[in-house]
Formats: sequence, structure tokens, C-alpha cells
Amino acid sequence: MANLKLNLGEFDAIDYHLIAIHTSLEDYRLAYFINQKLPINLSKCSNEIQIKIKEGETNFSRFFYEGPENEISWDLIQNKNEVLQEKQKEFSQNLFSDIKMDVATKVFLLPEFKKVDYFFKIENTDDTLNLNEIKTLLNTINKVSAVYSVETTKIKSKNNLIF
Repeated sequence: MANLKLNLGEFDAIDYHLIAIHTSLEDYRLAYFINQKLPINLSKCSNEIQIKIKEGETNFSRFFYEGPENEISWDLIQNKNEVLQEKQKEFSQNLFSDIKMDVATKVFLLPEFKKVDYFFKIENTDDTLNLNEIKTLLNTINKVSAVYSVETTKIKSKNNLIF
């Protein structure tokens, strides 16, 4: 009987482009403006990206569009979110001893890019896709301060981009 061996390097191959977006826009407004600039129709995805950390768990919003005939898939992904924790104030004998406080902790989808607000992930691309033109169009959106490509080899938390 023949043995079948799988090379795990094949599964680790990166077949997407990642564009970082710095903006003060809300996610739905950014998706709307991207739909106006590019020939795509991003829509809110019902299954958000869920991340669990020691402080709790949080969901990152995701807007998704898959091109005709399932060619290219486009994802607009939130990078920053907060985890709310309820903390009881330690016992003390004063007026505010029974106060419960909500403490917010910032959480990042890709922690090595803490200043990035959103990522635009383009999967299954071919050679006809002009990434520079896409970045130029994204940069023309009002209230977008910076747009640039992310070197996928520098991403340490690649597993967070698998969904």
C-alpha cells in the first residue's frame, strides 16, 4: 500500500494582498465609499471575526464581496476593537464602595499593526489586478489619511486572517 505525504508548506502559501487603511470613518461608511470607488459591492458579513484573549472576547466587523464566478474575494476588516470587563471596586468603607466599573481594553486583530484602523484583504487575485490603482482610488476617499500595502511576510499573527 502506497504512503501519501502532505507537504504543509503548500497550506502556508499566501495567496492574498493586504492593504492597510488609516481613517476616522466608521466601518459601514468606509465600505460605502469603497463601493463607490471600486466596482465591488461590499456588504456586512453576519459572521464577524471572533478573537478570544485573556481579558475576554471580542468581534471584529467584516464586510465581504465575492466577484462573479467566485474569482476574487474582497474583505474589509476592522483592526481595532475594545473588550469590556466589569470590575468590582475593592472593599473600602466609603460612599462608593459598591461601585462596579466597566474597564475597556483595546484589542487588535493584527497586534503588530496597532495604528492601522482597517485592513482590505484581496484574495485569489490574478495578474490583471492593479494594486497601485486600487490604493490610489482608496486614497481619494475623504477622511482616509493613509493607504499602503502590508508586506505579508512581516505579519506575525497570520492565523487571525484565516476566516
